[in-house]
Amino acid sequence: MSEPFKTTDKISPLFINPFQVDEKAPFKRHLNRLEVEIAREDYHQIKTVERLENCPPDDFFSGMVDLTERLLKTSQNSYNCRLLREHKIRVYLERERYQIYYRLPWGCIRFVPTWCNALLQRFFGTIPLDDTDWVACDRVLAGFRCQYLTDNAGGALLLEAPGCDPQLPLLTVSHGPYDPHTLEVALYFLRHGKGRAALINLGFSGREPLTDENLHKLKTWGVPLNPSNIDVIYPYVDDAGYPNCYKHEESLCRYVENLSGPQPDLIIDIHGYVGTHALDDRVLVGMGGQPPYPQLDSLGDVDIQGDHVRLRPGKRFNRGLELVCELTQEIYVQLCLGTRRCCHLRSSPDLGLVGKIFDPSSEVTSLLDGELRGVLKKENIRWLPSAGANALQRIQACRLGTQALCLHVEIPTLIRRRIAREMRPSANRS
Repeated sequence: MSEPFKTTDKISPLFINPFQVDEKAPFKRHLNRLEVEIAREDYHQIKTVERLENCPPDDFFSGMVDLTERLLKTSQNSYNCRLLREHKIRVYLERERYQIYYRLPWGCIRFVPTWCNALLQRFFGTIPLDDTDWVACDRVLAGFRCQYLTDNAGGALLLEAPGCDPQLPLLTVSHGPYDPHTLEVALYFLRHGKGRAALINLGFSGREPLTDENLHKLKTWGVPLNPSNIDVIYPYVDDAGYPNCYKHEESLCRYVENLSGPQPDLIIDIHGYVGTHALDDRVLVGMGGQPPYPQLDSLGDVDIQGDHVRLRPGKRFNRGLELVCELTQEIYVQLCLGTRRCCHLRSSPDLGLVGKIFDPSSEVTSLLDGELRGVLKKENIRWLPSAGANALQRIQACRLGTQALCLHVEIPTLIRRRIAREMRPSANRS
């Protein structure tokens, strides 16, 4: 048995939300209400649940990681934790296949990472259990090769086109399973010559909800989990107490070392978000909400008149914005210059940026009560820096010799779905 998890002190306060679950309606309350209830994001391909006909013997679980104590200590969902205790459920992780087993006195339930498995099968023709060498993946992306790297939570897929223009950006998909269709966005850019390589996280962050179909199965089997903050299945934190959703950003330098060619000087970190209304097609570019804070004069030529700002992006920053223009002409750049000094800019037709400097404490509120979903009230637009944007990735990028510029690009549901539809015929022909 693994050592009991002893502390939650290292969990970022950004990911702690002490809400109370309505025990009378355990299938109604979702932590990620925006995605599930408002945007109607499609999560049915992420994970599935199965009931094993026969519970495996003790030695079957001996090589797995016993997650039970860790989950009970770190989950914010008191209802689910009590369910585990009352049913005497032990939770195990089969690290190689990234499967979770619920071992009960009367049987066994298995959670399968369907999205991860389908993606690996698509690129490798099998599901590798160990690190792979680089192999060609022309059937999916002509001229590209792929590699699978293992870790303690789902692994990562690396894609690159050897010998392509080194000025092209590196693409990262840090929350692959959680942000629907961000993989398709990355493949879209690569297929059309807008990126030299991509790093795709295959692991869960702990926030991916179970679908109603899976929840119905669990209820039928007598294990009625509450889908609110479903981290009680796949671990929200690693055994050192760090959120698993950070692992991809923290390992940036390790992945870059595996790529050929020079280190990247521009990184596009692709995320998905839900806007403030159903037809919101504004793309947000975050430059970070935590130290080290970027300064405007490092991004280009800047003119500040009181609270008004005009920024002419520098060459590298401009390359990133030109890529984002493939998605929409309505681009907003958001960053913090300090703890109480932030900047919100809108792109103009010539890719110049105009906007304002302001104190977020007076202008940023939450889109949903009780949740950290920042929005600028006057502009009715989501506010990224309240969630830290890609601060961890930028910290790691400082260790690269190129001091890579990282753009945290949040793409609304409307655009991601459109790209997924466009990519589907290409995938069928390949």
